[in-house]
Amino acid sequence: MTNALADHAQISVVSNFSELINANFQGDQNAICWHRSLLGDFKEIVAKLELKENMTEVSVEDLLMLQLSEKANLARNVILSDIQQLTDFGASPSLNLLKNYERDDELDFISTDVYSYHIDRSPIETDTFLCTYHGPASEILPHDQVEQKILIPEIREKLKKLYDGPEAEFEAFLEEYFFDLHYQPKPNSKPVNLGSGHLWRLAVDHPTQQVLPCVHRAPMENDGEYRLLLIC
Repeated sequence: MTNALADHAQISVVSNFSELINANFQGDQNAICWHRSLLGDFKEIVAKLELKENMTEVSVEDLLMLQLSEKANLARNVILSDIQQLTDFGASPSLNLLKNYERDDELDFISTDVYSYHIDRSPIETDTFLCTYHGPASEILPHDQVEQKILIPEIREKLKKLYDGPEAEFEAFLEEYFFDLHYQPKPNSKPVNLGSGHLWRLAVDHPTQQVLPCVHRAPMENDGEYRLLLIC
């Protein structure tokens, strides 16, 4: 899989955490992957964690309280190490047990939930880190394979009718309700699945960012299967 990922212009593949945090985004490249094959039984951890509602944040204490087999203990140590390294770096990692995210079905012509291709935005210099330990993984697309939804004429017209305010403030309205963050894949687009166990760093839209932010989306979950995801 390493070679396949390296073939994508938007992806840089590295071999350790230090390279992951020190590599620079450049050109079309806005996703960096610490590619790894993890040992351990992550499925057992998922089975022993308690899901509250559709998403539960799992603390380090929650992990440490689990009675696990030797293989699942290896998996726990990987997660704890990832959390520690990201915390030492200055990030605020969150380990989530997911049945599903909230859906945005209020408008039938545009979706703004995480299942829609979108970018992340921040007022400060930061990146998005994520790793799927169990369950389906997120997908990314390069900018030449997507179109910003607010630029699609029929969607834009419907948003203007929804807004019904001063023309000069329309763009601010689009930002306020996050419509401008979402993208439509073009015909014949080829998403890259982020896979299981790899720790990713994705470019975010902020004032000092030198590259285009990474367009990504959450996967549709499999019935009866929870995701275990580290994100910050």
